[in-house]
Amino acid sequence: MKKVLITGASGFVGSFMVEEALKRGYQPVAGIRETSSKKYLTDERIQFLYLNLHDKEQLKQQLIAYTQQNGSFDFIIHNAGVTKAKHIEDFMRVNYECTKNFIDAIIETKIIPKKYVQISSLAALGPGNPITLEPIKSTDIPHPNTEYGRSKLKGEQYLTSSTTLPWIVFRPTGIYGPRETDYFVLIKTINGGLEPYMGFKTQHLTFIYVKDLVRTVFDTLESNLVHKAYIISDGKEYTSEEYSAIIKKHLHKKTLRIRVPLIIVKIISTVLEFFYGWFGKTPLLNKDKYNILSTMNWRCEIEPLQQELNFTAQYDLDRGVKESIDWYKENKWIK
Repeated sequence: MKKVLITGASGFVGSFMVEEALKRGYQPVAGIRETSSKKYLTDERIQFLYLNLHDKEQLKQQLIAYTQQNGSFDFIIHNAGVTKAKHIEDFMRVNYECTKNFIDAIIETKIIPKKYVQISSLAALGPGNPITLEPIKSTDIPHPNTEYGRSKLKGEQYLTSSTTLPWIVFRPTGIYGPRETDYFVLIKTINGGLEPYMGFKTQHLTFIYVKDLVRTVFDTLESNLVHKAYIISDGKEYTSEEYSAIIKKHLHKKTLRIRVPLIIVKIISTVLEFFYGWFGKTPLLNKDKYNILSTMNWRCEIEPLQQELNFTAQYDLDRGVKESIDWYKENKWIK
């Protein structure tokens, strides 16, 4: 049985990675912190490996102890990371420094898998041109406009400089699905009767359903592909209005549409960041978040993935949002 170590396995994407491993007959090893929730990791076939990604030496000992007792990993999927943080410096500390520790620990302990997949983000490349609306391409010179994107890019660059690991990088656009909490905020808001927009220009958005992402990651593990970086989306694009309309359709809701000028959002984010800074914290609405909200073009090109892996998404936004909303209702996240 092939063994796959999945870091960040207790989170939204990671827990789906574990499920996909089980579905394909792999032995999943959930790499999590000792304090991590196992709410979505209840299958008795799952093995656990507690990892301290902040301490390279301890990490090396944890990897050695596990492999001496259980054998090496066929594959490693590094999915651990943060998409939001109380402190702005946490993005670089977790998404870059912990990634560096993990890569160094694997190489220094000589626990080299047949393939190592790193989950990065489209944000590492930065947004597309808001005037021409040209799609973002894997060959573009990266210009991330958020600290999150810069931290993901630095993690990518450290990995791809390695001549030891047989790496693959995935740069997913907006990942959504059951258990997800960020996009859920808009679903919850629309369910409450409000339909908010930031600014007066139309955003061009792209998405990937979590099940399509994890399926494709495992398809890549089973392929001959190596030393490749792929953007992944469902292959379609949506305006912010179309996205909200799909949510409203499946919630069966009518809404009050509200548009907040970007300048007001920017002022609020600046003020909040200033006052929260007194306490060494970062508010949910901050300058980094403003850069995301004000970005007009997240169109992206996925032709390399289509050509080299024969990728086709099984979920478009309509199907994925419906399945997500059904799950949120079944699990009492919304009524």
